[in-house]
Amino acid sequence: MDRQNKLEQDQTKFSSSLIVVEDVDKKIKEMLPFLPKTLEGTISELVFYNGFWCPIYYLPGVMFIQRCFQAHDKDILVISNPKSGTTWLKALTFSIVNRTHYTRFNTPLLTSNPHDLVPFIDHNLTPPNPLTTTIASRLLSSHFPFSALPESIKESKCRIVYICRNPFDSAVSLWHHCREMGLYKDGEMHIEDFFDVYFEGRGWYGPYWDHVLGYWKESLENPNKVLFLKYEDMKEDIVSCLKRIAEFIGYPFTEEEERDGAIQEITEISSLSNLKNLEVNKTGLYLSTFPNKNYFRKGEVGKWVDHISPSKKKILENVMHEKLDGSGLSLKLSL
Repeated sequence: MDRQNKLEQDQTKFSSSLIVVEDVDKKIKEMLPFLPKTLEGTISELVFYNGFWCPIYYLPGVMFIQRCFQAHDKDILVISNPKSGTTWLKALTFSIVNRTHYTRFNTPLLTSNPHDLVPFIDHNLTPPNPLTTTIASRLLSSHFPFSALPESIKESKCRIVYICRNPFDSAVSLWHHCREMGLYKDGEMHIEDFFDVYFEGRGWYGPYWDHVLGYWKESLENPNKVLFLKYEDMKEDIVSCLKRIAEFIGYPFTEEEERDGAIQEITEISSLSNLKNLEVNKTGLYLSTFPNKNYFRKGEVGKWVDHISPSKKKILENVMHEKLDGSGLSLKLSL
């Protein structure tokens, strides 16, 4: 009898979700002609929705998840502005949470891309995706700005681990990513033009400044909710950052684990150099479409200086200082 009731409840939830999907499709058709749009030299058109620039092909999933996603108090979310160390942080967080179940010799990271192990809630979540079910605890990710997160995430006790990368290196990484994915519409967009677009705020899930400052402010006001990490700090001292992450999400390292080298093992397993050399990340596909290899580049700090002129550098630095003025947030541009 209980099993029958469960099946009926699941069917009701599924039917309700389908109604929401139909309503979302209707709303998109109604509002799309009126949303600000930008091509910015890429095939992937962006629309300005809910305060951020959203890739148009993600819009249905974004709207669906904002309406239907139910966060659980034990959920852990890895969140970032795109191309800010997302893949690396996913691998690290997955390894921390699952360290008692796997070793470096049988970890799922050997056969699965970190994006498959820590899935985005932003897209590909229409029914019957498993993220719409109610399980006790999940390890998830998103590129949503804080202001656009589903209300259940803000209101629950779930934890958010946020990674911020300086805008210069983030812009370079996104420029390369768009090129590798073949997203440029009319030839390759010049990188200095791309910098202008990015610093003006018209990047994926941008404006960059709103994204970073939204989570920075929340981390100050609600430190038990948001852990704010800097990519550059992680590159300088990964051990200290790993201990902070583990403590924050409720999986602290014991003294015995530290003595036995657990932190060093996770660091090595999840390193960019290790991940990019795995066969799954050389030949596999993410969402059966996007080459895994495109999610692993150099991951270096400060290489943006090779891509712009000194005069452009000065202009963009002034923009950065103006945008961050008074926030208390400072960003490192090199190590």
